[in-house]
Amino acid sequence: MKKRSMRQELIRSIIRTERIKTQKDLVDALNADGHKCTQATISRDISELGLRKLPEGIYVLPEDLHLQRMMRDLVVDLNYVNNMVIIKAQAGTAPGVAAALDDADLEGILGSVSGDDTIMVIASSNKLAEELHYKLAAFRGVTE
Repeated sequence: MKKRSMRQELIRSIIRTERIKTQKDLVDALNADGHKCTQATISRDISELGLRKLPEGIYVLPEDLHLQRMMRDLVVDLNYVNNMVIIKAQAGTAPGVAAALDDADLEGILGSVSGDDTIMVIASSNKLAEELHYKLAAFRGVTE
């Protein structure tokens, strides 16, 4: 049971940081991290975690689906400095993006402030701000 929980937490992390399109891609990512498993095991994990596939063919966690769509469709720029991530969105859409960000409950976020087209996200450390920046960029479909 513990092994499955650890594997599924790793799957959640991989899905949030990489563009995984197939079960084989996920098996390969897990194997590269030292977790040997079969495609049948991954298929059960995908079902248990409720992963969804986006139209562009990548897996996303159900709790991240709304945020991913908002990031892809409404966000125009993304930067970070120290422990802050600055998100630039289309005019009038920042409050909705900020709400989706809050709902996703991503690790390390202390809080956010939204204006009309800008969101300032405060992370608990510089390192977590950098990681958050790359996760959000992945949601946008951008590799930075």
